[in-house]
Amino acid sequence: MTLQRHWQVYETFRLRFEATANTVAQEENHPRLRGLSVSKRQFERWYGGAVKTRPYPDQCRVLEAMFGVSVDLLLAPAPAASLAAPAAKPPLVIPPPRLTPVPLPTEQAVALPAGGPYSSETRLDAGTTELERQVAMAARRALRFTALAEGSSIGPETLGQIHDEVRRLTVAYPKLALPTLLGDLVEVQDLAFRLLEHGRVKPMQARELYLLAGITSGMLAKASHDLGNPNAAMMQARTAFVCADNADHHAMRAWVRSLQSLISYWAGRPSEAADYAALGQSVAGNVRGTTSIWLACLSARAHALLGDGEATRTAIQQAEEARTAVEPDDLDAFGGIMTFPVPRQLYYVAEATVHLGEDPALGESQSEAAVAAYRSATEDEWAFGDEAGAQTDLALARIARGEIEGAIEAVQPVLDLPIEQRNFGITSSAQRVHAALQAEGRRSRGPAAGLREEIEAFTATPTSVLVR
Repeated sequence: MTLQRHWQVYETFRLRFEATANTVAQEENHPRLRGLSVSKRQFERWYGGAVKTRPYPDQCRVLEAMFGVSVDLLLAPAPAASLAAPAAKPPLVIPPPRLTPVPLPTEQAVALPAGGPYSSETRLDAGTTELERQVAMAARRALRFTALAEGSSIGPETLGQIHDEVRRLTVAYPKLALPTLLGDLVEVQDLAFRLLEHGRVKPMQARELYLLAGITSGMLAKASHDLGNPNAAMMQARTAFVCADNADHHAMRAWVRSLQSLISYWAGRPSEAADYAALGQSVAGNVRGTTSIWLACLSARAHALLGDGEATRTAIQQAEEARTAVEPDDLDAFGGIMTFPVPRQLYYVAEATVHLGEDPALGESQSEAAVAAYRSATEDEWAFGDEAGAQTDLALARIARGEIEGAIEAVQPVLDLPIEQRNFGITSSAQRVHAALQAEGRRSRGPAAGLREEIEAFTATPTSVLVR
């Protein structure tokens, strides 16, 4: 059917897939589908009929919307009769798609901006239509105008708009590829800094504005980390901590220490990651939000890399106790990157167990639970990066048990991610799988060798190539 619609070229198919995903997200109120894409390798497998496993539910929904038939029928092998001479009966008529035709995005929507990576007006957003882009640009322009129109004293409308924009970004961050968000993050941080530097701010307004600036700086720290720049990430994180201090916000201080632990962990500094987690726990005080769970889970992962089994198990137990006592706070109210849901906890616990290496069977079962949790996660809980992490942990656990075919099945969805989602954490996780396969000297040929080659190709083109 791709031939009938002239979608056999990957770029054409991808644009149609992304546009359909965004339309389904809007019409059926499923924001998780917004920004969903398909890699060239995945397209080639679908088009060539080399499909061993059913696509994920989100992909299935988009494919069915595009073609108007079930995925099982769409990806089924062609009937043998189709290879013989034409039968006397008329050909099967495929019913029309359920949705009205989706307009293709303009070329400007998929090209990188010539003026630099941080231009929010021309950022990479392949699934956004021209009208949607114009509305978003007008909203950002209105935000800047409101800040200026209220004069040197910051008014409630400016604070309200900045708060809404920060909340939109915190919710979007775990779900959308970084190139679609980076320009907006830079712009909001700049606006908050300008108001704090030059505006007349009342004490209560200053506290809220410092909190919003801290959250935005924290997201930019995560963005720097996702692009593989731990130095820039730590610089932004320290700014976020200064903002948290000026806001006198205990939970935000603890959240930033969590972020610093995460940055250190992926930078290959587990001792430093454990220290930051301990610092966060010391400043948390009476914090009862989900940040307390994140800190314990970060401690577990760091101590697992250090080979400290007792400290790892103690931290996992602390996380479970914190979950039972959790009382969502104002950071949790922002949602998205500012909260720590159950699937993410399962992922961290599985990763700690897998890297500790004491019980490969337990690591496999915990990783399977984390993958299952993300497949059934709500819109508020799902995050593409953490789901990918759970899948690579499952692959590592299966390699440890000698199940190479099972490892390939586990990691395959990660290797199908488009370039814009291949952030530093995901590519680092894939490299861990590569290293584990390399250590299996007995499996220098066959499926293991093929998987190593796929991982090498995958990690050669990370997200950072899009924003240089």
